[in-house]
Amino acid sequence: MTPIDDHPLRYDLVNELHARPFPSLTVPSHAVYLAVKEPVDAANRDRAADHAHLTALLQRHGAARPVPGVTHYAGDLGRYALKWESHTEFVTYLAFAPGCSERPFDPADARVFPEDWTAEAPGRRLAAIHVRIELLPEDPTEIEPKLQDWFVAESLACAWVLDRAAVIAGDFRLDAAGQMRFAIFVTPGTGPSRIGRIVQRLCEIETYRAMSMLGLGRVRDLGARLNALDPQLSALVEGMTDEEKAPELVLQDLLRVSAELESLAVSHAFRFGATGAYEAIVNQRIEILREERFQGRQKFAEFMMRRYDPAMRTVKSAEARLKTMLERAARAGELLRTRVDVERSAQNQKLLESMDRRADLQLRLQHTVEGLSVVAISYYAVSLSGYFFYPLAKLAHVSKEMLTAGLTPLVMLAVFLLVRRIRSKMH
Repeated sequence: MTPIDDHPLRYDLVNELHARPFPSLTVPSHAVYLAVKEPVDAANRDRAADHAHLTALLQRHGAARPVPGVTHYAGDLGRYALKWESHTEFVTYLAFAPGCSERPFDPADARVFPEDWTAEAPGRRLAAIHVRIELLPEDPTEIEPKLQDWFVAESLACAWVLDRAAVIAGDFRLDAAGQMRFAIFVTPGTGPSRIGRIVQRLCEIETYRAMSMLGLGRVRDLGARLNALDPQLSALVEGMTDEEKAPELVLQDLLRVSAELESLAVSHAFRFGATGAYEAIVNQRIEILREERFQGRQKFAEFMMRRYDPAMRTVKSAEARLKTMLERAARAGELLRTRVDVERSAQNQKLLESMDRRADLQLRLQHTVEGLSVVAISYYAVSLSGYFFYPLAKLAHVSKEMLTAGLTPLVMLAVFLLVRRIRSKMH
């Protein structure tokens, strides 16, 4: 029996499920994370440049080069393990190693990504994270001094996660080295894979938060443009009832405003869609951490609700405002076109009435011309008939004048009947 053929993408799609495994980290350890985004749209990304930049880093450590075209890579950089991923709009580097430096969040740990190599990245730094992983003391309150020393208390978020497998902490602020700090205090017996999942989730939360908030920067520029177009659109709608303004001119102004709104909608559609998708990922990543309150401190979900959600609501509000203005412009255009059509119908009605009057005048003129034509034709017909019947009238001793007088009514009647017959056949 002939075996069934596999879909050409079947194996690629199955392998994609297992292409990005979580890292495995022991306690104590630390991780350094970097996300780079090119300053172009996703469709115009130069993925070959991303591979070349990764290859340059691997060559410094004598590591194996990645296969061209891959979207993920795992290898060793000396004592560090590297995990590289290529996403739709950005690439990420996660380097982790056992042990922690004596100095908490030592900037020297971040030198796994050299400054000169980072400066040559085909894009700009979107996120930079330093994660410190320690063992949680038997008395969890003993980490309080570290939290106060490492983080800003006003914005610190701290919570139990994954059924109290660990305590995570971070203040979402940048230190002097441009790194965002997170600390993970792991309970004894927590497996390396579970620690790796926590690290991965923290990096994803910060990366997707940064990506989603790119929409906020775009919205600020969009808001200024909408603030300028909104009064113009309102003035055009109010001026539609002004009989002194020609509707054609108002329609041209309305089309100009509508065209600019459509251009804004097209140029912002991708960023609006991406912002919504990234926001959903951030909320999902926080939810699967299964947070529990630690020592009365705010959880990551609460921090995001107070600091992050307003930015997302601003983006959604701008998106809704742009959509509403587009709908207003469309409705105004329909009303204005209706007004133009009504006025044109009235003009056409007047034109038809004028044509009817002209046709009536032409008909009367035609009748007048026909009457004159009968007289003219009769005049020549009487003359010709006179020449024809004159010899006979002379024999009958009838004068020429009497002959002409007798022929005139007969000839005119015959011409009149002939013209009438011709006109009836033509109609």
